[in-house]
Amino acid sequence: MKVLLINGSARREGNTFIALSEVARQLEKHGVETEIVQLGNKPVRGCIACGQCMTRGLGRCAFDDDICNRIVEKLDEIDALVVGSPVYYGQPNGALLAVMQRLLFSAGSKLENKPAANIAICRRGGATAAFQTMNMMFQMVNMPLVTSQYWNIAYGREAGEAAQDAEGMQTMRTLADNMAWLLKKIHAGGNPDYPEREEWQPMHFIR
Repeated sequence: MKVLLINGSARREGNTFIALSEVARQLEKHGVETEIVQLGNKPVRGCIACGQCMTRGLGRCAFDDDICNRIVEKLDEIDALVVGSPVYYGQPNGALLAVMQRLLFSAGSKLENKPAANIAICRRGGATAAFQTMNMMFQMVNMPLVTSQYWNIAYGREAGEAAQDAEGMQTMRTLADNMAWLLKKIHAGGNPDYPEREEWQPMHFIR
């Protein structure tokens, strides 16, 4: 089993990385392989609703000049996903949201039924709003949300401060314990028996 962790911070080894690393270390104690992908500080595109990923059956975003499709390429080989972000103005990093919106719209089928979790890192406030925002995207693609003993939040401003948040780090470890437990339950006895889905019935309020 393998879990992909996305570091949505522009800082390579800042507080978001510390929190994700705590999750990764705990997962590996349970025999779960992990990989942390850094969003980085290069420009990323936002979705322009061109629909090319759907109409052309690409299975990836039509834009291929940033990190989005590099992450899409990893989705077939993973069993779960964890996404971490710093909090900006009570919201996740805008670049991370741009990538995740394009990734889920173009390749969300690769993540269906795979457990997911989000992590928010903040200096003081806004973490719960950012955390809720990130959770909403996974609920739209049939990804089971993995919980912890508290919301998946840690505090810190300067690089390294999140490691001093004892409860935050414990929350990360508990999240990892719960994710490993769920993955083992899902994959016990071989291939998981996922529920059958009804055909989607889209409904618009204006016809």
